[in-house]
Amino acid sequence: MRLYIIRHGETPWNTQLRLQGMSDTELNEKGRALAEATAQAMREIPFDLALTSPLKRAEETARIILAGRDIPLLYEPRIREISFGELEGRQLTREERENPGTEFYHFFHAPEHYRPAAGGERIQDLLARTADFLEELRHKEEWRDRTILVSTHGAASRALLAAIRHAPLSDFWCGGVPKNCAVTIADLEHGDWVIRKQDVIYYENV
Repeated sequence: MRLYIIRHGETPWNTQLRLQGMSDTELNEKGRALAEATAQAMREIPFDLALTSPLKRAEETARIILAGRDIPLLYEPRIREISFGELEGRQLTREERENPGTEFYHFFHAPEHYRPAAGGERIQDLLARTADFLEELRHKEEWRDRTILVSTHGAASRALLAAIRHAPLSDFWCGGVPKNCAVTIADLEHGDWVIRKQDVIYYENV
């Protein structure tokens, strides 16, 4: 089994540095262009099926990648983005991004110390549900030889990688937030997941 794990294309909230989480935002014009350029570069990859977060920005990215192909697209709630609770939609200030005393500095730079706002989700909870998703795939014999597109989000995609790498919470981001439409390739070999390539970008000057 081979997975192509892609972060969705750009959204208006990405450009505004707003916390999206489980808010159901859509791609902007550039986000669709990034997905279309990525689709063109991936046109020869023989996908058998796609699994997408049910959020619109991930689903639209998957549909653009698979345009013109008769390939099943299945919704998978375990790969939706982390919830920021009552802070969803909040535009982060420079202080919140850069001051080591704030929770969102912790979120991006010291995730082991991050504490979510009311109604939000812990990074540990995100790790648990994405790891459960990978474990189910690992035992899905009928998909053993399949090539699968997995359309997800920034933190959720990093959680998938962290599960594969058995990374400590302190190394959750593994190099930082992936760019929009960045692709990581992982293979299931002898019952274990192996990362082949990480954060591949298939577009230029979009």
